[in-house]
Amino acid sequence: MSQSPILITGGGQRLGRYCAERLHDDGHPIIITYRRERPAIEALRARGIVALYADFSSESAILDFIARLKVQTPALRAIIHNASHWQRDEDSAACGEDFALMFQVHMQAPYLINLHAHELLMACPEPMRDIIHITDYSAAHGSQKHMAYAATKAGLENLTLSMAGHFAPDIKVNAIAPAGIMLNARDTDDYVSHLNSKSALPAVPGPMVIWQGVRYLLDSAFVTGITLPVDGGRHVK
Repeated sequence: MSQSPILITGGGQRLGRYCAERLHDDGHPIIITYRRERPAIEALRARGIVALYADFSSESAILDFIARLKVQTPALRAIIHNASHWQRDEDSAACGEDFALMFQVHMQAPYLINLHAHELLMACPEPMRDIIHITDYSAAHGSQKHMAYAATKAGLENLTLSMAGHFAPDIKVNAIAPAGIMLNARDTDDYVSHLNSKSALPAVPGPMVIWQGVRYLLDSAFVTGITLPVDGGRHVK
């Protein structure tokens, strides 16, 4: 395995944490970002995973994180952009602050990190280097209740195409678009039935399927500029 770390933004919980732990188990050094201290962050540190605080709510804060990242490591094997902000339109339509935050987290942070960390990826001695954007099913299909979220995730998906061409052939750039992967503690049986009704493969599979997608993209030498749907076949339902 590469001794250059894999950076996972938003790696302190849910999908990001699972991928961090599994990739660490595979032998990869891992750096995650987090927004607030919690027991899970200390648990990751105890396993040998480096956890860096990151605030992606402004350009200056993003650039500050990039500067600290360059102090932490001279090279990166891959960057996985998992950090996300989810907000319903009905909760944020009175002002543009939530839309602006989603733009910063979903689009500007990946844009700036990818460009400024290019030298770190190129310093990795491995033959393959990767950027993976975690987008969303709604990026390609829209969402009537989460329009701002879907729009900014769509921007990240488009950035995948642009940067795949820009960084080729040295760095592969791909995306994963999940849907219905994990439940929250407050989700009801009716909500689970609703999720299952949308998919050709009715299940709430858990984060392993995202790790499998990440592992595939990291290991594939001839794939760039794609969005890998991990949604149980919603498009054929």
